[in-house]
Amino acid sequence: MALWKESAKTSATETPEATDLARPVIQETKPEAQAPVQPAFRPTPAPTPGKPKTESLIAPDITIEGKIEGEGHVRIAGNFKGDVNVRGDLTIEPGARVTGSVRAEKVTIAGELIGNIESAAHVELQQSGALTGDLKAGSLSVAAGSRMRGQAEFGWDDAKDSAHKTGGHNGTAS
Repeated sequence: MALWKESAKTSATETPEATDLARPVIQETKPEAQAPVQPAFRPTPAPTPGKPKTESLIAPDITIEGKIEGEGHVRIAGNFKGDVNVRGDLTIEPGARVTGSVRAEKVTIAGELIGNIESAAHVELQQSGALTGDLKAGSLSVAAGSRMRGQAEFGWDDAKDSAHKTGGHNGTAS
């Protein structure tokens, strides 16, 4: 359908080229053959110092047996049997139970841990928390009402104070 009216006669002064100039030019394009898109290989980025770590959660109704290793924070609200070795924080929620040895930057115990804390920068034993095992940490916070059975060694820098190393301290600390 044309949007203009064509004259039936072409005058003698009009050339076919002049008539063609009045018509819109529609160029015909052919679709180009596209190469299949292949996903690019993207290596896992190395963690950056300022980037927050992600947190993994074991839900309250879950029981897992195995080993947790990696980078990031772990929050356990269910039951876990095995060793935990993370470059991040470990939080044991109230009602949760962990059986195994632990290595983490910061360990917060509000549930129950049966096993040793082999290495941590800071351990926080909350009011509802219970630890059955030995503890070795840079610092320790113990809330009133919490329970612990085992030896605690904290506040020592092994590199500097290897001459002053002791067998540990029994009891609780504030």
